[in-house]
Amino acid sequence: MTVPFGRVRPWIAAAVAVLLLDAAVTFENVWPTPAVRWTGAISIELAVVVLALALSHALNRSVSRAALWWLSALWMLLTIGRYAEVTAPALYGRDVNLYWDARFIPDVAAMVIRVAPLWMVIGAVAAAAVVLWLVHFIVRWSFARINDVTASPPARRLLSVLAIAAVAGFVIGRFGSRAETKSGHVLFPQPVVETYAHQLTLVVRAVAKPKTLPPSPAMPSAFARVRGADVFLVFIESYGAISYAPRLAADLAPARAQLQADIDATGRLIASALVRSPTFGGSSWLAHITLLSGIEVREPDTNALLMTQHRDTLVKAFSRAGFRTVGLMPGLRQRWPEGAFYGFDEIYGADALAYRGPEFGWFAIPDQFALARFDELEAKRTAQPRFVMFPTISTHFPFRPTPPYQPDWTRMMLEKPYDGPSIVRAYARQPDWVNFVPGYVEAISYDFAVLGGYLRRHADRDLVMILIGDHQPPAAVSGPGAGWDVPVHVIASRRPILDRLIARGFRAGLQPDTMTLGSMHELLPILVDAFGDGP
Repeated sequence: MTVPFGRVRPWIAAAVAVLLLDAAVTFENVWPTPAVRWTGAISIELAVVVLALALSHALNRSVSRAALWWLSALWMLLTIGRYAEVTAPALYGRDVNLYWDARFIPDVAAMVIRVAPLWMVIGAVAAAAVVLWLVHFIVRWSFARINDVTASPPARRLLSVLAIAAVAGFVIGRFGSRAETKSGHVLFPQPVVETYAHQLTLVVRAVAKPKTLPPSPAMPSAFARVRGADVFLVFIESYGAISYAPRLAADLAPARAQLQADIDATGRLIASALVRSPTFGGSSWLAHITLLSGIEVREPDTNALLMTQHRDTLVKAFSRAGFRTVGLMPGLRQRWPEGAFYGFDEIYGADALAYRGPEFGWFAIPDQFALARFDELEAKRTAQPRFVMFPTISTHFPFRPTPPYQPDWTRMMLEKPYDGPSIVRAYARQPDWVNFVPGYVEAISYDFAVLGGYLRRHADRDLVMILIGDHQPPAAVSGPGAGWDVPVHVIASRRPILDRLIARGFRAGLQPDTMTLGSMHELLPILVDAFGDGP
């Protein structure tokens, strides 16, 4: 006996609808990409909604089209929440905190609008709108199919039994052994509702809990061991301890060897260590303020609170010791209140640097140009020794295209600082959105070449250079579960400085010890001591 297709079509449509709705809130990330995949997990939220629809029909209460529309909108919020929950750790290296992260969306949007063509921005917005409309249409269609089929008692009973079984399995998994799919994934993932509840808890905790900051460390030093020298504090963007891991160390070995050769050739020494950054994969300014203030700052609220207070900083300490303090900020294109908090005498942002050459990455300006332009701007200034903070930008995610290194530094001041073939090769290496490691190696190698070249360019200059990673690269490079340690190197021709650092846990050479010295804010007293006045 053949069953007419018209009788089974609603059942097929309902089955497809259940799979689509379930997959929309239980997918997993395809590490380390923005892509996702469904692993066969079961949504407790969908089981509850199916039971509610079945109960509504059992009580002869119809579900209106408006109710289905709002239910679909709610499901889209759950889908977006799930995407953020599973994708952020794979790309960024930490969980999302909407209270902290949402406030930076306008800044990110402004950065994208500034560097991307108008047609691309309009196209991206239009594509996002179409995708959202399409997802809402599919979700609404799916709920309508389930609502229709639950009007039939046999279908209602079947769906109710399956939904009750899903709820029971979820409860057992919470209080007993956790069920897994054949591929080893969790059968009942954490409900997305809990994700939003956790975000609400973070908001309440941040708003309601008063925060008291610890006192600033004492910085009474006259910096006798660096008196007369120019001191550079270089935060190397995304330079993490992962760069010493076997899978990256071999590729970076030639660049490190060249940097070591540049140090040796200029009669300088180097000592290295590891410290723990207050951030991971981004939010570089948290590392900057942590080291310069000696207060650990792990989230924007602490950052904002600290800047409302009159605190001593490493910049102010160097200023008291007679140094001219300069912020070399090639990525700075907007107001920067931190500059006043730190106490810089001069800040060179993107406008002051006035780069005219070909652009690279989000921030356009190559690090080599920033240093060359700094020399030009400071050439006619006082002979007063300088303390310079320089956060690099050429190693910023997504790392490519990487600028070519120009051995002739004088050409960096020209509108065409590179020859044609080198530009073609650089632009040909666009970001690989499924494998960022090669681009990361190129970018770090480029900055090593720039810093080594700068040391050679100023071989006769009394110069102390602190190189420190602001944070590990995003998890797409660092890998799952990576730590938060970053390297710190101190390069100088004054041996007493290096001896003092080695006595405090540094190791001679470019290779740091595997043991971390502690958190980044604890590095500040070590540096002050090494540069200071003691025996």
